[in-house]
Amino acid sequence: MTAPAATTPCAVPPTLRPYQQAAVRRVVAHFRGSSDPAVVVLPTGSGKSLVIAELARLARGRVLVLAHVRELVEQNHAKYLAYGLEADIFSAGLGCKEAGRQVVFGSVQSVVRNLERFAAADHPRGPFTLLVVDECHRVSPAEDSSYRQVVDHLRAANPRLKILGLTATPYRLGQGFIYHRHHHGMVRGDVDAFFRDCVFEQPLRLMVKQGYLAEPRRIDAALFKDGQELRYDFSALVPASSGLFREEELNRVVAGHRATPGIIAEIVARARNRQGVMLFAASVAHAEEILGYLPAGEASLVTGETPSAERERIIDAFKARELKYLVNVAVLTTGFDAPHVDLIAILRPTESVSLYQQIVGRGLRLAPGKRDCLVLDYAGNPWDLYAPEVGSPKPTGDSEPVQVECPACGHANLFWGRRDGEVVIEHFGRRCQGLVEDERGKRTQCDFRFRFKVCPECGAENDIAARRCHGCETLLVDADDKLKEALRLRDARVLRVAGMQLEATVNGRGLPRLKVTYHDEDGATLSEWFALETPAQRGAFAAAFLREHLRAPGVPFRPTTPEEVVAERHRLRHPDFVVGRKVGRHWQVREKLFDYTGRYRKAAEAE
Repeated sequence: MTAPAATTPCAVPPTLRPYQQAAVRRVVAHFRGSSDPAVVVLPTGSGKSLVIAELARLARGRVLVLAHVRELVEQNHAKYLAYGLEADIFSAGLGCKEAGRQVVFGSVQSVVRNLERFAAADHPRGPFTLLVVDECHRVSPAEDSSYRQVVDHLRAANPRLKILGLTATPYRLGQGFIYHRHHHGMVRGDVDAFFRDCVFEQPLRLMVKQGYLAEPRRIDAALFKDGQELRYDFSALVPASSGLFREEELNRVVAGHRATPGIIAEIVARARNRQGVMLFAASVAHAEEILGYLPAGEASLVTGETPSAERERIIDAFKARELKYLVNVAVLTTGFDAPHVDLIAILRPTESVSLYQQIVGRGLRLAPGKRDCLVLDYAGNPWDLYAPEVGSPKPTGDSEPVQVECPACGHANLFWGRRDGEVVIEHFGRRCQGLVEDERGKRTQCDFRFRFKVCPECGAENDIAARRCHGCETLLVDADDKLKEALRLRDARVLRVAGMQLEATVNGRGLPRLKVTYHDEDGATLSEWFALETPAQRGAFAAAFLREHLRAPGVPFRPTTPEEVVAERHRLRHPDFVVGRKVGRHWQVREKLFDYTGRYRKAAEAE
């Protein structure tokens, strides 16, 4: 990518901050060697528009910059004009549909409806060479989505099209991370993710520490009245299949809640010396109730149903500080820039740390006289503002991000899990996220699996959800088929495991042994015995028992006696089913099924 000649001289071009310059260098270096779609992650308020403008200035060919709201289209266009260069706007919402210049800033909705205007044959400059997508976490994996239609159209004219996405939150509910590989040498999203590489990421904590963003001061707020805690309790709500909470269920929690008047009174009191206040409501009805308790003439409400002209008038009044309070329902989480906002009140649950970061990000931009941003959370959201995404839904309410080192490559994986002090006692990771290089310099994902099922044909370890072996392509036996076959056999016993008992005991010769007993709901049992006296016995125990039973596989745990295992039994999990076979007069454990999903009921699911 080389710089074109400027169409208009610019005496004082914008100055990029060091991290913005680094982001630009990484993007240029990536596209010099690859046409794989790339991502840059920059926190809200970090100046993505300036990075976009610089890349558009450097691009050799035509550039299309897409955004999903007109505010972002206008903002990105303005930063490019600051270079003294000219660019077109293609956005019905901004009343302009021009696409003749080398650089075009457009809304995805307008562009996808007018793809014929972006045909290479109609333009003397040739096809587009760079597509930039702002807020790229909105790019759906569905092949018929608006963004993908634009990509397919531009690629038809130029198969070597470079595609760059920028976002503060590279995560999508129901999908996980939107890119596959991170430049720090780890795997994040699926191997078939549309964006291949995250080439640059600037941490939010570093932005605050370096003084580029206002410091968020979070308070897990609760109102006390007559000695009782009053707050919204969303803990019983379960997200829909989309990953989002249903508005009717949210409304059942907050509608007419006796805490609301007191909460709003407290917000108003805390806002006395604040410049601008944004309140995030759980539903439209909730937002309307909130508005009724705010000072008359100082507050307004924006929802998805607010007419465009009315919405623009309200937002302009808020930015001009004619209004102090702005209530909204899930419509101002991205593409909204009001730097004077220094109080964020959250009165709704957030489905992910990404959404939480987007909400709080509305108050992190710097402004004259602004010391920090007060964040009042009345919904008990569990997210740490600085915590990174893990890449999968939170499995349990007490889960937190934990680091787990890969025994094979040493990569520090980030999984959901639990700690006991500094020790990780449980995690839900399946495969190492590390990238390893072969002798030719090719990077691939580390093969180590923390949880797996073994192929009976070739012995390869496969993902617990795999249907075919990745090593020999053999169809893996379904867990239900295993159980069904065992139930048919007269000399087999199948336990629906309700619990596991560990006992340090001795065998018939008086030697120390670990006895493991599995029992079902009706009291039936199967047992197995392990010796830990020699290094070879301990190695066999680790391979035959610990590897599958550890709640945190891969985390070092090397017991040398049965007593040590019993003392640390909280680090172990029991299987969902155990299959035993009768050998002579005794029963032997032959098969243990973990992570079971199928048509048979597990013990924990008993009604």
